[in-house]
Amino acid sequence: MAYRILVVDDEIEVVNMLQSFLMRSGYQVSCALEGAEAVSKAKEQPDLILLDIGMPQMDGIEVCREIRDTVTCPILFLTARNQDMDKVEGFAAGGDDYIVKPFSLAELGARIEAHLRRDRRSKEIQRKVFGDITVDYSAREVSVRGEKIHFNRKEFDIIQLLSLNRGQTFDRGKIYDRVWGLEGDGDDAVIMEHIRKIRLKFSNAGCEPCIETVWGIGYKWIG
Repeated sequence: MAYRILVVDDEIEVVNMLQSFLMRSGYQVSCALEGAEAVSKAKEQPDLILLDIGMPQMDGIEVCREIRDTVTCPILFLTARNQDMDKVEGFAAGGDDYIVKPFSLAELGARIEAHLRRDRRSKEIQRKVFGDITVDYSAREVSVRGEKIHFNRKEFDIIQLLSLNRGQTFDRGKIYDRVWGLEGDGDDAVIMEHIRKIRLKFSNAGCEPCIETVWGIGYKWIG
């Protein structure tokens, strides 16, 4: 069965180009030209969303925040912005990748394939228990003493990477590459903010720290 992709952009020429390219690549495609329509169509649970940031009324960041709690698929931002703070904001909202316009369709296709492949693999894994913490990889859920804790997609992806490789230290660049996709730039601010939020949520649940900082190197799971 073909993967279903939702394309969201306020420029009809871009939408038509992407729709044509994706359909030729064997995907099923639905489209939205503005934020509210994107929120509505995201309820159909596509397998991946291509989401333009610079839309009027409701921009892509707002759309991502609105749908992220109910949509678990990869969200790839399409944007003309290329500032570090824009990337931090996009990833913090729950985005999975950041593709700057103008972009190569070949590169876009490769990124889509990589995210879909990673998403499929993550759903094939079962669950592990680390003391009071249970990580259900197939359901993408984390609980402490039976109480579920909400983590956004990227926070869970970091937990998954570290917990499946317990005791192994990952530097920030490697976490960025493994979690965010192809040839990530290892943005320290993005990784540090996500680790901070993960630790805070575990702490608020009364849980001992499970991610240790290995100074000068990176992070490892010690739960």
